[in-house]
Amino acid sequence: MDNATYSYVNDCTPLTNCKSGRKAGGSTVVNMSHVGKKPPNDYLIWSLCNTLYVNFCCLGFMALIYSIKARDQKTLGDMRAAQECSDKAKWYNILASGWNLLIPLLVLGLLVLLLVHLGSSEGTFDFFGEDGFQSFMKLFSR
Repeated sequence: MDNATYSYVNDCTPLTNCKSGRKAGGSTVVNMSHVGKKPPNDYLIWSLCNTLYVNFCCLGFMALIYSIKARDQKTLGDMRAAQECSDKAKWYNILASGWNLLIPLLVLGLLVLLLVHLGSSEGTFDFFGEDGFQSFMKLFSR
């Protein structure tokens, strides 16, 4: 058996790794696993808002970190890691938003309770009346 029978280039034999004399195959593989799926959200704007406002226990900052990681993983094409980071960013944003709403509501509730308590301990306390603010300030000047 000689090389002319197999139609290889003269310096290639059938058991060598010579690809210069062979033509490339005509098949192409296209990965279409993520075509119909919606990419995960990264919640970046929500994270920025939570980071800039109150940011109790750095929950907003943690949400911002995971939002950026989710965006980076989505850019790299790793949808599984992007979904995990997106879920973490979502829960940190929920916690941060809860605290951002809870703290002002607690302060408002404490202010109302303070006014009710001061009004009941002095008999009649007319905070919104004519001399209400002056009598309110007199309570703290004793």
